[in-house]
Amino acid sequence: MYSVEIETATKLTPELLNCLLELNQQIPEFDKPYPAEEYRLRLSHKPILIMFIRVEGELAGFKLGYELDGSTFYSWLGGVIPEYRNLGLAQSLLQAQESWARENNYQYIEVKTLNRFSSMLAMLTASRYQIIDMTQKTDKVEDNKIRLQKSILSV
Repeated sequence: MYSVEIETATKLTPELLNCLLELNQQIPEFDKPYPAEEYRLRLSHKPILIMFIRVEGELAGFKLGYELDGSTFYSWLGGVIPEYRNLGLAQSLLQAQESWARENNYQYIEVKTLNRFSSMLAMLTASRYQIIDMTQKTDKVEDNKIRLQKSILSV
């Protein structure tokens, strides 16, 4: 059994931003990573949650989001480094984020993913997230953007 820890922060510091940017480079699905300025824009002047997950003390992944409105928390980005996958870390981060959002009086969590990320989509639907919208930007079905939402009131 592995030792797993989740660290949380509710304020973006330069150190945390650097850590997020470094992790992004290790997650192959983030083939077009956001620049540091996008993080600053999205994570300033609103409630945020940044979570890092460690396995045996080693950084293995992250999840972050921010308030969309008073009732909805948006789960913006998250990922697990490939060598730490299939340990349930993404599910642990998802559950920790839901618990935090519930404790902070949000009613819903919203998330977007692309159709090509089937394991993410499977995890979300298995966790009772429901598809509420889909956007087709190209003629490639795998690039369809899927928006999901979960009510966390009575979980």
